Amino acid sequence: MTYRIFTAAAALAAALAGTASAETIKPLDGGSINLGELAGVAYYTAEPKGYRVVVTLARTDAARAVRFETVLASGQSVTLSTPQERGAAAEAVEISRTGDTVAVSRPRPAPTREAAALD
Repeated sequence: MTYRIFTAAAALAAALAGTASAETIKPLDGGSINLGELAGVAYYTAEPKGYRVVVTLARTDAARAVRFETVLASGQSVTLSTPQERGAAAEAVEISRTGDTVAVSRPRPAPTREAAALD
């Protein structure tokens, strides 16, 4: 199951310094996340129910940080994204677990959907 978390932050420029490939992270070692005006780190620890992934983000202008935590079993992922202007794809970072590997990457853009007007 994929959990989606949407944060209303500023427009995002790039995830993981603009790379399209996944960055594998080690337990407690962490990986960098760069979302334009938001930057931070992601790390995980092994727990009986799965891997607890912790992401801490802050605006680059030194505002208070926001922390997000989830437990991922193998085959699960979580997506952090911010909305863009109408019709534009959201900027996003996906954290996924496959076996004993946790990776941070940019998900493939989903087609944008617009609400139809009701008469």
